[in-house]
Amino acid sequence: MYIKRDKYLNDIINRMHNGMIKVITGILRSGKSYLVFNIFNDYLKSEGVAEDHIIKIELDDRKNKKYRNPDVVLDYIESLITDDNDYYILLDEVQLLDDFEEVLNSLLHISNADIYVTGSNSKFLSKDIITEFRGRGDEIHVFPLTFKEFMQVYEGDVYHGWAEYVLYGGLPLTVSMKTDEQKVTYLQNLFQETYIKDITERHNIEKINELNDLINVLASAVGSLNNPSKIEATFKSQLQSDISLNTIKNYIEYIEDAFLVSEANRYDVKGRKYIGTPLKYYFEDVGLRNARLGFRQVEETHLMENVVFNELKARGYQVDVGVVPIRRLTQDGKRERVQLEIDFIATLGSKKYYLQSAFSLPDEDKVKQEKAPLLNVHDSFKKIIIVKDITKPQRDENGIVTINLYDFLLNENSLDL
Repeated sequence: MYIKRDKYLNDIINRMHNGMIKVITGILRSGKSYLVFNIFNDYLKSEGVAEDHIIKIELDDRKNKKYRNPDVVLDYIESLITDDNDYYILLDEVQLLDDFEEVLNSLLHISNADIYVTGSNSKFLSKDIITEFRGRGDEIHVFPLTFKEFMQVYEGDVYHGWAEYVLYGGLPLTVSMKTDEQKVTYLQNLFQETYIKDITERHNIEKINELNDLINVLASAVGSLNNPSKIEATFKSQLQSDISLNTIKNYIEYIEDAFLVSEANRYDVKGRKYIGTPLKYYFEDVGLRNARLGFRQVEETHLMENVVFNELKARGYQVDVGVVPIRRLTQDGKRERVQLEIDFIATLGSKKYYLQSAFSLPDEDKVKQEKAPLLNVHDSFKKIIIVKDITKPQRDENGIVTINLYDFLLNENSLDL
């Protein structure tokens, strides 16, 4: 099964020969190795690069175990570079290489070598790994399949495709599985036997039950405002746990470092400043989120919001939660200060969009509720409501655009419709 991942291929192509190490990061099983060793490798050959100028080492292959020794792998690579033409060095599962940071920095001294590396454990996936290369690492973050990528290989219409995607997510291997039982077992085992094990081993975590409980709390609260203090209260009241606030903060950081969840900070639109806590947490893959909860809390409204967040991130946007403070009259004529919420503020360079994720707009009251925060933002950036209801893109008298979920997800230029 061949899945095109053109965005990431173009990301790599645009970084070729930039004098930096291309570091392919992302959640486990998101398709990093396939991107480099299949898609990018095929591209190089299509551009006329000779096979012997593409140096590929899969360090998780037992027959390559000897190359996990830093001196052995450096000698081997240098022995293959026999002329002044460009060479492409592709290293998979590089965290298995002893002193891999030093090895990669040494490879940078080879003037005609272009270096690409991937890895698949939490040590390598840590978001601060780029600092190990002293500013000479260039990160490309690979997300699980977007809905558009998923639909390349899904055999069915977009409506059944959405039902499948919002339940089992976009990890590439799940797409090839034929039965629900296979997918459920795979996602649950992957979470427990791979992600949890990596995090606990890297950080020497002893309170494994508390870590699991914390992940479940975050999974249950997708789309809701949260913070470590609120989570601590949940542990004490519902789980009868005395886990400390600092431990909760550390565990959340470990989970984020492994790219299991991402945070969306709150931004005061009128005050033009970040507010801090509370904030929102979203799972990098909704299938993994559902697996954590035993597929028992599949609220499509919250999952749609999570998918919209991931789509924006995959398109390269910085994504925040918008807060719009206003004053309004109560029923008894008093003025009160309230904060309206915009689901997402998506920013990329000079581009900015305000977006609401609304599962449906069944009546005028719901329409007013979704539009109210947008109407109180007095700038010229585009304001959009995404609905699951099937509707053509429409713009109202205030410039607010309503588009349906499928148009948004399947058209990479949908924000400019």
